[in-house]
Amino acid sequence: MGTETANKIPLVDLKAQYAAIRGEIDEAMRRVLETTAFIGGPEVKALEEEFAGFCGASAAVGVSSGTSALHLALLGARVGPGDEVVTVSHTFIATAEMIVRCGARVVFCDIDPATGNMSVDDLRRKITPRTKLILPVHLYGCPAEMDAILAAAAEGEIAVIEDAAQAHGATYRGRRAGGIAPLGCFSFYPGKNLGAYGDGGMVTCRDAATATWLRNLSNHGRRDKYLHDEEGYNYRLDGIQAAVLRVKLRHLEQWNEARRRAAAWYDTRLAGLPGVEIYRYPAHVVPVYHLYVIQVDDRDAVLSRLRAGGIDAGVHYPVPLHLQPAYRHLGYRSGSLPATERAASRCLSLPIYPEITEALIDQVVEGLRAAMR
Repeated sequence: MGTETANKIPLVDLKAQYAAIRGEIDEAMRRVLETTAFIGGPEVKALEEEFAGFCGASAAVGVSSGTSALHLALLGARVGPGDEVVTVSHTFIATAEMIVRCGARVVFCDIDPATGNMSVDDLRRKITPRTKLILPVHLYGCPAEMDAILAAAAEGEIAVIEDAAQAHGATYRGRRAGGIAPLGCFSFYPGKNLGAYGDGGMVTCRDAATATWLRNLSNHGRRDKYLHDEEGYNYRLDGIQAAVLRVKLRHLEQWNEARRRAAAWYDTRLAGLPGVEIYRYPAHVVPVYHLYVIQVDDRDAVLSRLRAGGIDAGVHYPVPLHLQPAYRHLGYRSGSLPATERAASRCLSLPIYPEITEALIDQVVEGLRAAMR
């Protein structure tokens, strides 16, 4: 049952995960401590190779966070001042932040209500002659409709980057997230399906030469200790985090399967429950359920009752980016992206993690029934 008590069901249980692999983790960390390869080093190199192979990419670059990965990938796609980048508003702010940090203009498009991912129809409406790149987000661990997105991009010679921060191991028509577009971005924030014990991220690359450039750029633009080809950034990945991630990568497929099993338990129990909408993903994707998200009316009241009853539910995300104060200058108003705004006002994340049991899910569902009365 993990480490939860009868009175508390967490949104995610990292203690239970650590308890299951404690010996492997402790040994991996000890190895780094003894070699003192704390920044970069053999563990980072090995993780890059293993994760690239896992995703079906040619190469990968370990970096300090998912935000760093987004920034480097955008630079790798040559996004800069005067460019427009189309992305979704129903995501964490890092997706848009890094577009702006490159000097480009962020253009928000609506989502498909069935999946929460980028609406291809609205994407096509938002493309202009200034569109340099499309940045879909594989929200909650379900890949976006990549074939249609890539087709729309190809018509205008537009680049595509996958924001796969929530989709480690998810597949779209047999291809893993991070290996579909020329560049992909991952976060290893602790609560992710593949999470570090601190911050970390990865850029996956179709082109090995691009990976070499981005790796140098992440390390102050240098190709040797005191030889800098250009100004860069301090986006390096720590050796201890890489060692932890290498251990966890060996378990990821098993953990993702456990998440899918838990999601199926939820689907069965919530089907037909009045007032609850659940996402129905297409047959050609295999999601990894970083989050299990439903939609309900009077969401905030339901959330409050769940938490009062010991069920640690969450909201991802309550205020869409186009309505955030930080992007007020872009001119979006309430009603600009109706599907996004509806989802933001009704989305509710229920507890899900590999160690959650069927009995605990029964408790969550019963708690939800009571909270909606």
